[in-house]
Amino acid sequence: MLKEKNLKWLSLFTTVLMILVQIGGALVTKTGSADGCGNSWPLCNGKFVPTHIPMETLIELAHRGVSGLALISVTWLVVLSIKYIGHKRETKFLCWMSIGFIFAQALIGAAAVIWQQNGFVLALHFGISLISFSSVFLLTLLIFEVDQKFDATKLVIHSHLRRHTIALTSFIYIVIYSGALVRHEKASLACLSWPLCKQGQIGLPETFFEWVQMSHRTLAFILFIWLSYVVYHAVKNYSQYRVIKYGYSIAFLLICLQVTTGALSIFTMLNLYVALLHALFITLLFGLLCYFLLLISRATQK
Repeated sequence: MLKEKNLKWLSLFTTVLMILVQIGGALVTKTGSADGCGNSWPLCNGKFVPTHIPMETLIELAHRGVSGLALISVTWLVVLSIKYIGHKRETKFLCWMSIGFIFAQALIGAAAVIWQQNGFVLALHFGISLISFSSVFLLTLLIFEVDQKFDATKLVIHSHLRRHTIALTSFIYIVIYSGALVRHEKASLACLSWPLCKQGQIGLPETFFEWVQMSHRTLAFILFIWLSYVVYHAVKNYSQYRVIKYGYSIAFLLICLQVTTGALSIFTMLNLYVALLHALFITLLFGLLCYFLLLISRATQK
């Protein structure tokens, strides 16, 4: 019983750490702190403890520290999960996904510091860490046996909802990549109006930065409409299942918050707190959609 309780605490701790890693990465990008330690890794400006620590260096060091702690915590969680809940069908797959993608995240982060990768490569960093977070999140739900509490194994999900949820989860990853590209290509303020690029003007973007910004907005708009439809269908046809009704309702709330913070980022000229909330909401939404995929894999198909 004590071992089970410790595993639950470790899973919660690791999940929170992974959220902090996601927010920390966004903070580094938004504050321009990626070069806070120069091109040194794992050292900072060639030193283990730099003597001069401006704010950019402090932010980069904090992000590295949290990421390093997360790497250790995920590794320990994987070891204990295989030992104590390895009999569950999804455990080993989620363990390998968690550990594999967090190492990939660390390597891409190191490569970005040492070799100064371009924005298209750096945008992968957020997406890769997002997969690692989602794997840890699902592992935590398995440890807490959330699926049993919601009778998830008794779900009957028809092919229509299955196909849309799977496709939607794949599409949101593309939207997330486009959002990360906006940050890394410094195109966040390429369009100072919302939802149009220029107030009262309808037309194609004129510069590369406007194309990056408006491509992300277009994809985000498609995501909002698509997810709204899927939520409507799920709530209408599966109201007898609490996990479906409330889960998809929460997904709709998160996408609304995501769109709102995206617009506010423009209106507030990239307010840091709004930007961090924007990264938080998309992280939670992606994790929730991944949970729906887990439900679909366990549910009876019709």
